[in-house]
Amino acid sequence: MFNVPVRPKVVCLCGSLRFGREFASERTRLTLDLAIVLAPEGTEASVLDPLLVRALGELHLRRIDLADEVRIVNPGGYIGEATRREIAYANALGKPVTYFHEPAIGDS
Repeated sequence: MFNVPVRPKVVCLCGSLRFGREFASERTRLTLDLAIVLAPEGTEASVLDPLLVRALGELHLRRIDLADEVRIVNPGGYIGEATRREIAYANALGKPVTYFHEPAIGDS
């Protein structure tokens, strides 16, 4: 029998949405570890209004605010500009940042 913790760990996934399979894998793994998983959602629209893109980026920072840990989904070590901003934001808040694939030294 599994016992859900009174206060489950909340993990926010960050990274490029082009890694959809890896996001799904991490979401499943963390859920089976009885964590609450927060993550961005991909959209079907190929070109979004720049104001909406900015608002979605801010929304993701609010997910980081709620998280106990930030997990970077970065197959092959890839970390884009937006993810770097999210890592810096999490670091400024003192949130632990973990990686799907450890970046090269000086890369984060």
